[in-house]
Formats: sequence, C-alpha cells, structure tokens
Amino acid sequence: MRKVLVIDDEESIRELIRFNLEMAGFSVELAADGQEGLDKLDDSIDLVILDLMLPVLDGLTVCREIRSHPEFKDLPIIMLTARGEEIDRVLGLEMGADDYLTKPFSPRELIARIKAILRRVGNNKSLQNEEEEADKITWGELELNTASHEVRKRGQLIDLTPKEFDLLKLFLLNKGKVLTRELLLEKIWGYEYDGDTRTVDVHIRRLRQKIGEEYITTVRGVGYKIVEME
Repeated sequence: MRKVLVIDDEESIRELIRFNLEMAGFSVELAADGQEGLDKLDDSIDLVILDLMLPVLDGLTVCREIRSHPEFKDLPIIMLTARGEEIDRVLGLEMGADDYLTKPFSPRELIARIKAILRRVGNNKSLQNEEEEADKITWGELELNTASHEVRKRGQLIDLTPKEFDLLKLFLLNKGKVLTRELLLEKIWGYEYDGDTRTVDVHIRRLRQKIGEEYITTVRGVGYKIVEME
C-alpha cells in the first residue's frame, strides 16, 4: 500500500485528504506543521502533499529541506496553495515541488494527480525515447549524465530540480522534434491537464534560466523544441 504524508495546518483539509486517500486505497500520515512533517518523513513515504503556508516551518522551507537529502531527492511533492498567484507556483516549483494545486481543490483531481505521479515514478522508462539512451548526452556546452542525474555546462555543475532534469533529458532524446505542452505533461507529469499547461511554462522558464536561453526555443502555438547545434 502506497503511503502519503499530508502536511497542512488546517485540520479540516487534513481530514478531507485523509478520508479520500484512504477510500482510494492509500495509507496516510498526517502532520500539522512543517517541523512535524519533517520529523515524520522516512523511507516508507511514497509522496508528500505539502501546504505552502505552514506554522513553524513554511512549505518552501520544508520542500527545500526534503530536497537537500539525497535519499529524498526524487520523492514526489505536490504543493497546495490558497492564493494561486504565479509567484507562489514559481517558488514552489523552483524549490523542487513536482506539482501544485490551488485551494479549494477537487479531491478527485488530487487523487488523479497522485496516481499519475506515482505511475511515472514507478516507470521511469516512459521518459525514454524509442532508442536506447546513453549514460551521457552532450549537446553544445551541455552534458547530461543519466546515471549520476547531473547536468554540467562547460564542466560546471548546474543545480536542476528532478522535473527540470527530466524535461531536459526528454528534449535531448527528441532532438529536432517539437514537443507540445500536452505531450510534456503526459511524459513528465504522467497526466493530462484540462487546458491549464502553465506548470510546463513555469518549468521551461526556470530551465532556460539555468542552462541558457539559447538551448530551448518556443514554437508559437505548439510547444517547445531543443535548438539545433551547429
């Protein structure tokens, strides 16, 4: 049975999520503040639902702390925010969250996203191209190492979140192809959005800032593709 850690200071939200997740067959652990959430985090946890606004330690701090531990660097995190402002989403994704939901949210949608993320984590080969991928992929000044999960530019290590790494890898495995936002959602997040693809744009923007604007180009009205290197 998959185990989900829910960190939220609103008891009604915690109990709502617990009820629906248990009905869906998940085991649930609850925490009322950021520090309690970190204290309850161990290798039995398969996914974290993390509120942005928390007492003691806020959600961004908790997210950053989780990602600082190598054993939890790929642990899926869904962040909850009551405000829905872009800056909140950007900061959460920048800290390493895999996805976000704005309160109030549909329990059905939350469960669908959880199942999709866990399917993706359990089947990393869905990120691969039809061809066998090499341990190292070089493109211009970039070198992506699939074994060590590292990206370097001119030999300097670039600090990417798991989602940013997966996005870059997918682009490099599909050179010359335009990847639509819907395809990126399906391959990287494991589900389809109902028209809202902003999370893709946020991740692409952050990835460009880290690796350089010259590597990924926007195909207006379609999606993105990796730029051809001369």
